[in-house]
Amino acid sequence: MSTLRLGDTAPDFTAQTTEGEINFHEWLGNSWGILFSHPSDYTPVCTTELGTVAKYTEEFTKRNVKVAALSVDGVESHHGWIKDINETQNTTVNFPIIADEDKKVSDLYDMIHPNADSTLTVRSVFIIDPNKKVKLIIVYPASTGRNFDELIRVIDSLQLTAYHKVATPANWKHGEDVVITPAVSNEEIPDLFPKGHKEVKPYLRITPQPNI
Repeated sequence: MSTLRLGDTAPDFTAQTTEGEINFHEWLGNSWGILFSHPSDYTPVCTTELGTVAKYTEEFTKRNVKVAALSVDGVESHHGWIKDINETQNTTVNFPIIADEDKKVSDLYDMIHPNADSTLTVRSVFIIDPNKKVKLIIVYPASTGRNFDELIRVIDSLQLTAYHKVATPANWKHGEDVVITPAVSNEEIPDLFPKGHKEVKPYLRITPQPNI
């Protein structure tokens, strides 16, 4: 099995979910996507994660992002678990949870790390752009819940840097200054960045976020 890397095309698949059968690429359409895996149903950390994602629906929608979760249990189990998530997290799960009992999708996305657990998926996260390219991969151990504020932050950065010749510095958040990429010459800056810029070093040039 080959390892999935940044820039690769996200593997397509057809699977049963809590919202019926989906073909992954068709379901994504022209949206950005987050695919994230869970070790299994009825696990405590995952319950809090899925509840959190449901509460972030508005933020994901604003950014044209579709979210799908995955667990190696079946659809019936997923539906029972959703009732628990809605009850305990005071929310409504409104995105598909993929059933991956045969581990077909887990294998495609290299979500099972045998030295951590030979049968259950680790907490993998994949962000996929509208061209179906993998833009981010984060892998958490089963014991550590994900930070969805960080995923929102990364999506903001990916969407900004896809269309502007900038990169985002450490701890950057939407609305803050960005850095101009080294490929941009000083002569090009006035046209590309009319808000102005500050040169800290020849290779470190700061400008206000261009898309706001």
